[in-house]
Amino acid sequence: MADSVRKKFRKILERPGATIIPGAHDALTARLIASKGFEAVYMSGAGVVNALAGLPDNGLASFSEVLMNARYMADTVDIPLYGNAVNVVRTVRDFERAGVACIQIEDQVLPKRCGHLDGKQVVSRDEFIGKIRAAVAHRTDPDFAIMARIDAKYIHGMGEAVARGKAALNAGADVIFIEALETRDEFIEYAERCPGPLLANMTEFGKTPHISKADFEKMGYKLVLFP
Repeated sequence: MADSVRKKFRKILERPGATIIPGAHDALTARLIASKGFEAVYMSGAGVVNALAGLPDNGLASFSEVLMNARYMADTVDIPLYGNAVNVVRTVRDFERAGVACIQIEDQVLPKRCGHLDGKQVVSRDEFIGKIRAAVAHRTDPDFAIMARIDAKYIHGMGEAVARGKAALNAGADVIFIEALETRDEFIEYAERCPGPLLANMTEFGKTPHISKADFEKMGYKLVLFP
């Protein structure tokens, strides 16, 4: 089934228009999302920590807990699943075996925080791009997608966020997840300056204002996440 869901995710990235991806924290919510006709599901890091430990998203879930959750979710649905990654080489190996369609590589310093919380820090651009290259090099299935999540705009500004996005695409990333933009104009600017498959995160109660799927489609975004 892994080959099938990865090809489905590739088709989502390659076709015209934007696709809504809801977030889930366990196998049951993933199944409910699939039953409503959505084409992919996101394993929410915040949701996993909230559900497992009743705590905020401060990087408190262990690798084994996240991997186990991903395996259960991937086994439950026949739509693509993607989620967070920490240790790149091990993550690529284990999450690929678990049947996940895509992993998310982030530029935050560990332990990471929710992208919409204050106080987060990011690694250097070189270190981040090294993680992307490692992920691309160690996947065995070329359809196993690599998503580069960029939190740097909040800390270093739009120019650095754009530079990281372009460098990640050049390093082999399949999608750019630009996190915590604060205005509609910033989303437009990012899409213009970093052309490629882009994801917009419409988390509730965060720094990002609500923008419709139709508007994101006009801007050129490929995926719209409701985690």
